Amino acid sequence: MEARPNQRLSAQAMAFVLAGGRGSRLKELTDRRAKPAVYFGGKTRIIDFALSNALNSGIRKMAIATQYKAHSLIRHVQRGWNFFRAERNEYLDILPASQRMDEVNWYRGTADAVAQNIDIIDSYRIKYVVILAGDHIYKMDYEMMLQQHVETGADVTIGCLTVPRMEATAFGVMHVDKTMRITDFLEKPKDPPAIPGDPAHALASMGIYVFDWAFLRDLLLRDMVDGNSSHDFGNDLIPAIVKDGKAIAHRFADSCVTLGPEKEPYWRDVGTIDAFWQANIDLTDFVPKLDIYDQSWPIWTYSEIVPPAKFIHNEEGRRGSALSSLISGDCIVSGSEVRNSLLFTGCRTHSFSALEYVVALPRVTVNRKAELKNCVIDSGVVIPEGLVVGQDPVEDARWFRRTETGIVLITQAMLDARAKAIG
Repeated sequence: MEARPNQRLSAQAMAFVLAGGRGSRLKELTDRRAKPAVYFGGKTRIIDFALSNALNSGIRKMAIATQYKAHSLIRHVQRGWNFFRAERNEYLDILPASQRMDEVNWYRGTADAVAQNIDIIDSYRIKYVVILAGDHIYKMDYEMMLQQHVETGADVTIGCLTVPRMEATAFGVMHVDKTMRITDFLEKPKDPPAIPGDPAHALASMGIYVFDWAFLRDLLLRDMVDGNSSHDFGNDLIPAIVKDGKAIAHRFADSCVTLGPEKEPYWRDVGTIDAFWQANIDLTDFVPKLDIYDQSWPIWTYSEIVPPAKFIHNEEGRRGSALSSLISGDCIVSGSEVRNSLLFTGCRTHSFSALEYVVALPRVTVNRKAELKNCVIDSGVVIPEGLVVGQDPVEDARWFRRTETGIVLITQAMLDARAKAIG
């Protein structure tokens, strides 16, 4: 692809989003949907953050590789991301695993998910590829990462988080020299190497990669026929480039979008029940760590046509109220008290019920006199009258999934089993 003078690099790039994983640590929340399709923040899905970052960065060509239980993800993208116009040279393709190379193999790894779609990527006539995970919460301008990639002449540029050095034991860690060239890649090291000049911090991989397409295309073709490869970026391709090529680290802090009240770069892997609950509850803070109100960097999503939220009843002990909470459209808070909670679209809370530190996914109904604390409630769940959760750890764990920190996940199947057991 020939670049026009002063053309942004993002105009010559595509975003390839890897969205095929289940996210098994989210337990029952991913029984019916892939992790990128899990709801987040009141009205969005997790994948909306990677897609919005790409769109806001100026990237107008995108592909999403799906595999595990992809229906809700595909439906969401079709409904909420259908504004791309081919006549403007814009594309968003959904690429389900479909045995395109043979009749045996689905996507065998993250690199294979790209390799099986080489012909489709070729048709985009792009120069750069930005490989993204579809399951993290953050705001980032990929144009800045593309600029560093071109300026340094890197074979691959890898997005990296700056984390306290000893916390990096849970990540893949980059050992870099003073020029940010990666000299070694260490998977979950016991003694992580520090950033040169910053002994208190280390660089952890975000799973975001920028390549020249011609370079990556050749690499993928060679990897596909390598019987010893697991066909994965992190396990195979990246270590090989670090060893034999030029891999450059890009600090997330250099391209993180913090135009609002954010005090520091915000990135979260909401891959556990605890992390998912915490990241949603964080949004209810007086000054949240992530600014979702920033209109200069909007998080695009499927916007349902629904009425505004409604609060009814004003009697002592039966007052529809919400404090330090996010209440989405089509919610009715009827004679109940909601504190430090997040209610997604279409929730109903009935008289004399109380919710505190609750994340209720879409269309949850909380019936009368229920008392809920420190919960994640799956979509469509009907909480029975008088249910108490969050006060008795033993009773909670008997019927629901309770984490070690005391967060309780409630699904309809769990409630049905409880109702059957107690008659």
